[in-house]
Amino acid sequence: MHTFKGKEYPCCTSLTMGVIGGKWKTVILYHLLEKTLRYSELRKKLPKVTERTLSLQLKALEEDGILKRKVYTSKPPLKVEYSLTEFGKTLKPLIISIAEWGDFAINKYSS
Repeated sequence: MHTFKGKEYPCCTSLTMGVIGGKWKTVILYHLLEKTLRYSELRKKLPKVTERTLSLQLKALEEDGILKRKVYTSKPPLKVEYSLTEFGKTLKPLIISIAEWGDFAINKYSS
């Protein structure tokens, strides 16, 4: 058993999938690879995700130390930005590989 952030995983791959798995986490990370994005910018890049799901996925990534959330309250309207932490940046090669494999599958095997 492996323990990470208070959660137990039977193997390293299940830990990895626990952190970045699911329909939206990897997509969120892909969009944050190059730059910090505001919540509204992420919403535009993920038009099919519900507000609730996006919020839950962002919160989970933040709790796992992958994302940092910065809230600007100095003047209305409230602005929230998301970016990768140093730990989150270590996922960059993995996220790029996943995206490249997706391109390969579309180009070679989609009908």
